Amino acid sequence: MRTRRAWAIATAVALTSTVALAGPAYAAPNNNSVKKIEKAVTLEGVMSHLEAFQDIADQYGDRAAGRPGYRASVDYVVAQLTAAGYTPEVQEFTFPYVDDNSELIRVTPQPTTFVNGTDFLRNEFDSGSPEGTATGSLTPVGLVIPAAALPPNSNTSGCEAADFAGFPAGAVALLQRGTCGFAVKALNAQAAGASAAIIMNEGQPASPGVADRTGLIRMIGDATGLTIPVVAVTSAVGENLASTPGATVTVTVDYDSEPRPAWNVLAETATGNDDNTVMAGAHLDSVQDGAGINDNGSGSAALLETAIQMKKTKPNNTVRFAWWGAEEEGLLGSEHYVAELSDEEAADIALYLNFDMIASPNYMFGIYDGDNSGGTAAPGFIPEGSAEIEDVFEAFYDGRGLPSQDSEFSGRSDYGPFIAVGIPAGGLFTGAEVPKTVAEAALYGGVPGAAYDPCYHQPCDNLAGAGQDVALYDALREDYDLVGNINTFALDVNADAVAAAVMTFAFDTSTVNAVSSPGKSHGAGKSMDAMKERFAQ
Repeated sequence: MRTRRAWAIATAVALTSTVALAGPAYAAPNNNSVKKIEKAVTLEGVMSHLEAFQDIADQYGDRAAGRPGYRASVDYVVAQLTAAGYTPEVQEFTFPYVDDNSELIRVTPQPTTFVNGTDFLRNEFDSGSPEGTATGSLTPVGLVIPAAALPPNSNTSGCEAADFAGFPAGAVALLQRGTCGFAVKALNAQAAGASAAIIMNEGQPASPGVADRTGLIRMIGDATGLTIPVVAVTSAVGENLASTPGATVTVTVDYDSEPRPAWNVLAETATGNDDNTVMAGAHLDSVQDGAGINDNGSGSAALLETAIQMKKTKPNNTVRFAWWGAEEEGLLGSEHYVAELSDEEAADIALYLNFDMIASPNYMFGIYDGDNSGGTAAPGFIPEGSAEIEDVFEAFYDGRGLPSQDSEFSGRSDYGPFIAVGIPAGGLFTGAEVPKTVAEAALYGGVPGAAYDPCYHQPCDNLAGAGQDVALYDALREDYDLVGNINTFALDVNADAVAAAVMTFAFDTSTVNAVSSPGKSHGAGKSMDAMKERFAQ
């Protein structure tokens, strides 16, 4: 257990920036209840932090870990917390920074430049990721399209040298994930004379007990001897490429890698039971070449405003706020934090709340599926107590008369390292690259068939609207008030949800871990109807 004194005297890393820091919103002295904290955390206050993040991105190009814009983002959060009266700790860690300039382009027909990190990823084979560029005719090898009806892990595309019979020398092989390793497929393609290889995901969507096999995959394994550039693509991109016979494509693998520092920012309340700490976190970094205003400026800003407005409260349980670094590189900041905890320190954390993308322009109100009612997590994967966290968020939306739905709880964001060590977790998510369904559009409005966030991991995730699909965003504005890539209604509601949940558990975690702290309760231990009434406006 870390004592309060030890926390208070932890040395913060001094960071500097030329970005003008907006003045903090100071907390009223009486925000000591759910209704008062909801009133205190305003859309205006949250948007002021998003504007500061946008200013940083405008100055430095992005807010990605390992780059100056991330350092300036850390500066901003530290300055805001300090001005509000916290003593923030800045936890430094080193990570393998990569500047990736890889490309995937369909040259002819229908020229298309695919998006690195969204449509494709370079390989990360244990034996190295060979750099190079190659242009050639696209040649499918053993594809099964559509693959949704096939059993997962059943496709043998590229697993045997015989699969490449008649393969034209210098062509680019299009392969499909399946029964053998990625390295086997890539090496077989090279042996057949391919100048490059593209490996698509197999194509089966998630189902109960079966993980999704449609999205991006990180290709690993021993590919000793590989010399050609190899990239992975989503099943949708693979099908798109395969649908244009006679296509010519260019595959480029080009990147630099070096160790660089990144930082987590942590701050906690001055009062509360240290042995029953409530944690709430959001990742602060963006992807490269983007402001990251929804992903994840939205979660970071709402959490920051909640922390500021909670400064003068006196909760029964210690509340520790966290802004994570290098999430976009693989949850590295939160993984570092959890790995540094002693067994006793980990046991002192009652629960963890995560807020990653809470203002998607074509939003849905997603709650991490703590009771696994959707069946997307393996048995035993979700710690006990997570269902009761989900209950609080469900009561919040029900109390507002708003719809909500389960969101996959599979370890995709910074809650992953916490649930891996048995800490109950929950949180909110308004959607990323997945298309909105017709049924969801009937509930929430918006455009069915379009992604929840059409600018996910792209430069157009900004406040100005630069680079956005004009027709799509005009259609979204028929239902919503948008500021750039932010749905202000979703952000306003979810900022209240963040504040309400943090305040609820700050006073009572008994439904999650059966620990009752002395003092007044603010709702978690009450009935669902009582919580709905408490959250109602």
